[in-house]
Amino acid sequence: MKANPRVRAIVSRFPSTAAISSSLLAGMLAGCVPPPPTMPSPTPTAAPVPPQRPAPAPPLSADWRDAPITPGDWTYAANAGGSVASFGGGVFSMRCNPQARTVSLIRAGTPRSASVSMGVTTSNTSRALTGTGASAGIEATLPARDPLLDSMALSRGRFVIAVTGEQTLYVPSWTEVTRVVEDCR
Repeated sequence: MKANPRVRAIVSRFPSTAAISSSLLAGMLAGCVPPPPTMPSPTPTAAPVPPQRPAPAPPLSADWRDAPITPGDWTYAANAGGSVASFGGGVFSMRCNPQARTVSLIRAGTPRSASVSMGVTTSNTSRALTGTGASAGIEATLPARDPLLDSMALSRGRFVIAVTGEQTLYVPSWTEVTRVVEDCR
């Protein structure tokens, strides 16, 4: 049988009805078929964390320059009777007496009737002073030109005040120390 040339002409002008009908059928079937059920995604479980041990404390050093600075700040006040620099809310003070040209080092603490040792250590010197009981604690007085005062003012970052029976203080050497010393000179 011979192919009908007219049918070929019509088929060549229009896309294949089979292709159209198959794509329509696939689209309709896709809309009729429910999507696959969604499974809840598994929640990742964290690996057990081993207990953390605290970091070991740094070894204690015998060098006083490694000790932490005593908490507190310096304050300075000048009046007609002299000037006072106070550290840590009065735990340690330096008071200038301009008439006597002396500087008193005062460590707050339990007043004592007997004399007590007050050690002062700076980056370049160390000296034991004799402290006496005062209303505010223990007081040691130095002449305004004593080199120990300069050493306290110029100590590298800090100096130490150690009084028998009291906690040792690691005091920063800020400008207030210099101001009191200079007020008395």
